[in-house]
Amino acid sequence: MSDKVFTTLASTIGTLRIVASNNAICELGLPGDDVAPDACGVRNDHHPLLRQACAELHEYFAGDRRVFTLPIQPAGTPFQQSVWIAMRAIPYGDTRSYGELAAAIGKPGAARAVGQACNRNPIAIIIPCHRVLAAHGAPGGFRAGLAIKRQLLELEAASASDA
Repeated sequence: MSDKVFTTLASTIGTLRIVASNNAICELGLPGDDVAPDACGVRNDHHPLLRQACAELHEYFAGDRRVFTLPIQPAGTPFQQSVWIAMRAIPYGDTRSYGELAAAIGKPGAARAVGQACNRNPIAIIIPCHRVLAAHGAPGGFRAGLAIKRQLLELEAASASDA
């Protein structure tokens, strides 16, 4: 598969748009994302990878999935890629500050740049930018809004405490 295909998924935070290309998930759009209608490719609700993504996301929102096994291919700069890899290492139900993430990638003075990389994360939830907070535990930002960020953190906290 070389062309983009997409599907949508109704979730507890709103409708998500899942896009795949080259046999990997390349985008997970959040409610409120402004996307041109033709930017996602062709709708294909039966594509095996998109069906797997929907199943894993359903499990996540039910509190039954802590780790995603989907192949992903986010497009970004080398710095962004390093931030996104570090974000995927944040355990389910846990958080890190922008500064802690910057230190983890060997760039201790780059907290603000880490925040920008979080904002540009094309595969939200699967690359868990919602687990990154400002200093002293303040929520920081989230492109879908702080209410959705809090909802995702609360979902993970509740599910983690059930384990």
